[in-house]
Amino acid sequence: MKKFSLLLAILIFTAGATFGQFNFGLKIGYNASKLSTSLDSITSSFNSGMHFGAFFRFGLGKKIYIQPEAYYTLQGGLFKNDAANTLNNWEQKVTVGTLDIPVLIGFKLINAKIVNWRIMAGPMVSFVVNSKIKNVSLTGPITSSDITKLNWYMQVGTGVDLWFLTLDIRYQVGLNHMINSAQYEDSNGNPTGTEYLLNAKNNMWVVSLGFKI
Repeated sequence: MKKFSLLLAILIFTAGATFGQFNFGLKIGYNASKLSTSLDSITSSFNSGMHFGAFFRFGLGKKIYIQPEAYYTLQGGLFKNDAANTLNNWEQKVTVGTLDIPVLIGFKLINAKIVNWRIMAGPMVSFVVNSKIKNVSLTGPITSSDITKLNWYMQVGTGVDLWFLTLDIRYQVGLNHMINSAQYEDSNGNPTGTEYLLNAKNNMWVVSLGFKI
């Protein structure tokens, strides 16, 4: 994580020194995430969350720009085991706090003095900084140790700038499994039951309101 942060800092400094068009701002917004699973017996649903942080924008001419960001996101999902002919169906709510760092390349479809309309895409790395597992009904197999601590995503979206305000709508696709598998364990951490191969990827809608400073 330290190496990635250093690389991001070097990128920002280099871009700022090379290109004259530079904006810095703060952002806050709403996100709806869903940890989808490959098991037919496990259902999942969207979970509402929020995020806040900062963004940098470097112009590469009049139309193209690079926008690295860093923000904290509260996200998660609800897992429910609906296996037939069993009384041991469980339901768990997974809540995760992450430090998200996307690096986007954007293109301005409309570039006027007061307003512009943009499209953007790019990769994002996400570090899990905290997590909480709540048993809604019965005790489920998922624990915080089952959550992958470093995850990769791809973001695509569109945005509008009006004076100092920015509004972005994006969709991000999980490139790896945030939760691979889970199983019940005893007090010593030894497996005691059936393993659930969840292969859960986290996909999310992200809506952000930003303020250029």
